[in-house]
Amino acid sequence: MAGLEIVHYGNPILRKKCEPVKDTLTIESIIDDMFDSMYEAEGIGLAANQVGLDMNLFIIDVTHTEEAEDTHIFINGTIVATDGDDKVFQEGCLSMPGIALDVIRPEKVTLKYQGIDGEWHEKEFEGLLGRAIQHEMDHLNGIFIIDRVGEVEKIKYQTELKEMEKNSNKRINSKSEKRFVL
Repeated sequence: MAGLEIVHYGNPILRKKCEPVKDTLTIESIIDDMFDSMYEAEGIGLAANQVGLDMNLFIIDVTHTEEAEDTHIFINGTIVATDGDDKVFQEGCLSMPGIALDVIRPEKVTLKYQGIDGEWHEKEFEGLLGRAIQHEMDHLNGIFIIDRVGEVEKIKYQTELKEMEKNSNKRINSKSEKRFVL
């Protein structure tokens, strides 16, 4: 399978609320490519907009922990409830390489979503899986971990974020130039 390029902070698709997936049966190869990209980048979760796709879709693999035996695919997800105490945990992000921030999130989340078969589910998640779901749902709604911290933390990473934004703009502009192969 071919991995997809992970887009970085500064790419406008990462600030957009993603569109619903209309046909869950046509995205199997996209999901396979997303898993390849996520594993190559050594991540545990990946939202479709992180690979430049405007669709409400994300994947998670926490099988390296005792929390899950299988990988997870979530389509057209919506958080319907959160519960439990707010917990602080250091989160990184594949679209913000080299930056890890202490993010406060509820310890439990209830997600309504479709599986690859198109069937709807509603389930409560907690632990690392619950946190990863909240992180990826943020992506699908145009929210970064940097948006979840105070101004002092934002200032610490201002230089790195500006550099990522500049590099993302360069990539976008170079892809829009016409190229000819002779």
